[in-house]
Amino acid sequence: MTESSAAGAAVYSPLTLALYDAWVLGISNRYAWRCPTDEVLLPFFRANVRARHLDIGVGTGYYLAKAQLPADTQITLLDLNPSSLEAARRRIARPDTRILQHDVMQPIPGGERFDSISLFYLLHCLPGPLDAKAAIFGNLKHNLQPGGVLFGATILGDEAGHNGFGRKLMDVYNKKGIFGNRQDSQVGFEGHLRQHFRDVTLKREGRVLLFRAAQPII
Repeated sequence: MTESSAAGAAVYSPLTLALYDAWVLGISNRYAWRCPTDEVLLPFFRANVRARHLDIGVGTGYYLAKAQLPADTQITLLDLNPSSLEAARRRIARPDTRILQHDVMQPIPGGERFDSISLFYLLHCLPGPLDAKAAIFGNLKHNLQPGGVLFGATILGDEAGHNGFGRKLMDVYNKKGIFGNRQDSQVGFEGHLRQHFRDVTLKREGRVLLFRAAQPII
């Protein structure tokens, strides 16, 4: 575990998690990042989640709980923070949910493969620069089943042109090490994704980049 990646994860205490949905998924997404959760992010999650799913950077488990998944969906939760893992596990309320406490900057041990892997609001919390955090794509492509998909959403950096509310949050979060996304750009992410995947789709909504990648280049 790196000190920088731990800083991004440590903020999610039980108290923070209790406020997460209202503050991050409600107020911040709509008014700072201009990417409403229910209208944009949740439908994107639902459209891409598959039968054997790995959720990385689990937050409160909101997307999995709201995605109306079939009963036979196999879920694995991966996060560095045990409080987040426990909160998400409780919220999903599926007895067969698997837990993996692990630093996503390191390859996942065992080489297990999944039909889908989600990275929602994880990448902007990883330490920069973008070239360093993008190593995650090279690791995770080996954990996809043939035909599998890697997808997610991340808040872009300064070049995205944040509004006043967004700039204030960016300043505070980057100073505290909660975010590490000052230099994160759509062009940068696209370049790294295309190094590792043949099929890459990106869409920007407000200050958030939604991405989907398939057909790993091994």
